Amino acid sequence: MSASIRPAQGSDLNALVDLEEQAFNGDRFSRRQLWHLIHRANARTLVVEAEGQLLGYGTLLLRRNSHNARLYSLGIAPAARGHGYGRQLLEALEGLCPDLGCRLLTLEVRADNRTALAMYRRSGFRLMSWVEDYYEDGCAAWRMRKVLAVEQLAG
Repeated sequence: MSASIRPAQGSDLNALVDLEEQAFNGDRFSRRQLWHLIHRANARTLVVEAEGQLLGYGTLLLRRNSHNARLYSLGIAPAARGHGYGRQLLEALEGLCPDLGCRLLTLEVRADNRTALAMYRRSGFRLMSWVEDYYEDGCAAWRMRKVLAVEQLAG
């Protein structure tokens, strides 16, 4: 299935709420939080879609006067997993960083999410620290980071 990646829009809100329910067992964003990420937050949210259906989304949080960005969330619908959409979204989000002046990407990932950990490591993220009891169900997280290449920023 051919998919495209584009910025999230207000009209995506219902589909994002549904996707959040499908993609995560806990620690979900509320409708209000998703609306805020799209409309008000210093953030960039991209969606991956095919045939008019949202298959996943990813959000970068930005901090004013900082060269750091945080991958705040990346979720893929269960039925769409294993097709490379997560990697494509990650690459697209990372591709926004040069124009945003970001030199460092950080994230937290569930310690028991081996698939996501492997994807992030293959994409150049390195383990920084272990965070006990990070998620609402008590699961720990790995904090990871990726320093973006200088030539990537010069773009």
